[in-house]
Formats: sequence, C-alpha cells, structure tokens
Amino acid sequence: MKNKLTDVHNHLVAQLDRLGDEDLPSDPEKMDREINRSKAVAQVAGTIVSNGRLMLDAAKHLSENNGATLLPALITNGTDKGK
Repeated sequence: MKNKLTDVHNHLVAQLDRLGDEDLPSDPEKMDREINRSKAVAQVAGTIVSNGRLMLDAAKHLSENNGATLLPALITNGTDKGK
C-alpha cells in the first residue's frame, strides 16, 4: 500500500472480488478464512478512514480559525501550521 485512500479502496474491492469467487463456497475452510480476512481488512480500512476524517476535520478547524489554533504535531504532520 502506498498510504493513499485509493489504495484502501482497491484493497476493499479486491477482497470483495475474492469473496465473490464462485469456487470459494465449495470449500468451507477457505470461505471461513476469507470471511475472517474480510473482517480484518474492513476493520483496518475503517480505522484508516477515521484517521483521515480526523485529519480533515483538524485542517478545516485550522482553516476556519486562520491558523490561530494549536494542533498536536501528529495531526499537523509535524509541520509548524497551527503553532
């Protein structure tokens, strides 16, 4: 993954394709593995999206306050914005 939301999207679509594999239902063990994998992929993707939302909200807040708000370095990516 290259740390882009489009990569997250691509992983989710690829996992959906694996779940749609016609040969998968004939092997219950494979199906269980793919279901568990799908749950893990969805959970990690959800966390990544939530983190992106937090960063977007922080950027909006900073913009609305003309940069006069202090933000933690983690949110500002270590830049001096907001300081």
